[in-house]
Amino acid sequence: MNKILAKAFAAVSLTLAGAGAVSAADLATRTYEEPDLRNGVKIGYLTCDIGGGTGYVLGSSKEADCIFQSTVGNELSDRYTGEMRKLGIDLGFTTRSRLIWAVFAPTAGYHRGSLAGLYVGATAEATLGAGVGANLLIGGTSGSIHLQTVSLTGQLGLNVAAGSASMTLTADN
Repeated sequence: MNKILAKAFAAVSLTLAGAGAVSAADLATRTYEEPDLRNGVKIGYLTCDIGGGTGYVLGSSKEADCIFQSTVGNELSDRYTGEMRKLGIDLGFTTRSRLIWAVFAPTAGYHRGSLAGLYVGATAEATLGAGVGANLLIGGTSGSIHLQTVSLTGQLGLNVAAGSASMTLTADN
């Protein structure tokens, strides 16, 4: 148990160190770009509002309402619903939060509903009043789409989480 806690706090510390000193007002506007590590093509951005909830030591599950905005072709916009799950250390509670991911695909094409599927990856976050988090998820229908966090957005609560994350997206027709 001590090893798990040590790993969780190390992951959260790394996340917070990368974010720098963050205030609640600063969270909503602070953005950064991660380099594309898979040589894919950025096809747009996925913005998800994640429901608030309570972490129960070994994990949590929260609803997600998402909008994809294409940056290629005819600037398509697409809605998705889903569920964000965390497995690992997840202690405390959070209010509704917003996550923004850059969406990378092997090619520049995008078809309505093509982000639907299961995404898996890693997560780390810390919240004491206002908090920050980071997620990297890979998946989709063919497992070739990956989502990279491009903003550290605010969430309120008292929470620490580190471990694996998954998100299931369903096209909202």
